[in-house]
Amino acid sequence: MSAIIAIRDAVPTSADMNGGFYSPAKAKAATRAVFSSRFPLFRRLRNLFAARKLRLITCVLTLSVVVLVSSRLSSLMGWVPPHPNPSISRGCGYTVLINTWKRSSALKQSVAHYASCNGVAAIHVVWSDSDPPSESLKSHLEKMVFSKSRAAQKPNFRFGISQEEDLNNRFKPIEGLTNDAVFSVDDDAIVSCPTLDFAFTVWQSAPNAMVGFTPRMHWLHKKKSGMAKYEYGGWWSVWWMGTYSMLLPKAVFFHRNYLDLYTYNMPSSIRDYVTRERNCEDIAMSLLVANATGAPPIWVKGKMYEIGSSGISSLKRHSKRRNKCLNDFVSLVGRMPLVPTNVKAVDARFEWFW
Repeated sequence: MSAIIAIRDAVPTSADMNGGFYSPAKAKAATRAVFSSRFPLFRRLRNLFAARKLRLITCVLTLSVVVLVSSRLSSLMGWVPPHPNPSISRGCGYTVLINTWKRSSALKQSVAHYASCNGVAAIHVVWSDSDPPSESLKSHLEKMVFSKSRAAQKPNFRFGISQEEDLNNRFKPIEGLTNDAVFSVDDDAIVSCPTLDFAFTVWQSAPNAMVGFTPRMHWLHKKKSGMAKYEYGGWWSVWWMGTYSMLLPKAVFFHRNYLDLYTYNMPSSIRDYVTRERNCEDIAMSLLVANATGAPPIWVKGKMYEIGSSGISSLKRHSKRRNKCLNDFVSLVGRMPLVPTNVKAVDARFEWFW
């Protein structure tokens, strides 16, 4: 007892001022108050960290709510392809769907290149011409696929021949596919094999999305009359703004079921429009996927180059025609389904900083 009394006498506290009852919590609070009053910088730093902590918690909660709502909306907005489990997904690898038009030289280079990529399970050429491919060309390409492929199981190669010249032909369903992933590519677009394989792994993580290398964008533009119109933005718009909402099927992965949706479920008025105008089938496919998923595409950074002469995009008045297509399609669909995004998939193994 005397020891306790000695301690109280030696170290007087504010508790002694309140009837002699000692409270450690009150003593700590009093000490903190004195310290803060003597050191205002400490007080400001403490308040700053507390505010940042609150903002961080708020951001995390907000992001969680957005992800939850987005997932619910995606399940309500049209058809959503199944999420294949890599261990049980149908087949392995992907089908390269090459769209060609009277460019045999470019087609030969394209087939030879993609046959050498390890992930390619099949190569399907879309031939839309009143004159069918010659037997010598088909035989040459078949031998090229066999000789260029380094896989034990050689890719399956065949032509899909259509008599009419219709851009809708590039999205016709393919019978006998053994894999879900389709890489749609023009005959003059070459994507390096490592880049292509990386994009395939990105698609496997998001099989509902379009995953590819040719981003484009749209934005709402209001004219002086007050009428709202959409404008189509090419590559330089994407580069300048850092935003995109479409991926062109010039070089893009998508789920095989979108071929069925494009052919059998999309409004026939849009397919008729593409046939009549000979343009904008790529915009139509982007609208279709966005309408089905309610989600943006995924742009992959990688090596891609073009061979031969440029195509329809080099024609005059191309931008005006694309603007018209975009607005006409939105009118036919009844709304704008495209979702802008700033996300880019990058293979960190080949980056200096990540």
